[in-house]
Amino acid sequence: MIQPSELVLASHNAGKLKELQAMLGTAVRVRSIGEFSDVEPHESGLTFIENAILKARHAARVSGLPALADDSGLAVDFLGGAPGIYSARYADGQGDAANNTKLLEVLQDVPDAERGAQFVCCLALLRHAEDPLPIICEGLWYGQILHAARGEYGFGYDPLFWVEERQCSSAELPAAEKNRISHRARAMALLKQRLGI
Repeated sequence: MIQPSELVLASHNAGKLKELQAMLGTAVRVRSIGEFSDVEPHESGLTFIENAILKARHAARVSGLPALADDSGLAVDFLGGAPGIYSARYADGQGDAANNTKLLEVLQDVPDAERGAQFVCCLALLRHAEDPLPIICEGLWYGQILHAARGEYGFGYDPLFWVEERQCSSAELPAAEKNRISHRARAMALLKQRLGI
């Protein structure tokens, strides 16, 4: 695959755009899907991979550029992998704080030994909307769900995700550090390797 100099990110999430641009560096300019369309594709897949491909196809179609989609979320072992692909809308689309509150309530009486979880990131890169051979890269970041939020950085479930090797929550990690060890960083490292960046 030829390395694109510019691609569109299939997300309106400014935090995700900033993280991915920082990880890719100056080799590739990442543009937001918001520059081309406000329409969100229907995420009808049942897996992170399916939804990443759906989003990338949509972004490539509306922008005419190679497209990168990131479908990511939190999979909690005790909940059989939930909230999973529904992570962003776990509390019926009411936002990060509501999602975190709901997760804490659901896990209220669950002991530490059963609070294992992983952040999942699936990246799909398509050269064009009809690309039959997307590049798929997956990253997993293992941790544990805390009993209360900690930290001011990051977004989403970061305040509840305990990072054992750093002895802090994901939201207590400076952005540069998180961008080196997170699920997204792991998936991006594989993608950069595939692209020769």
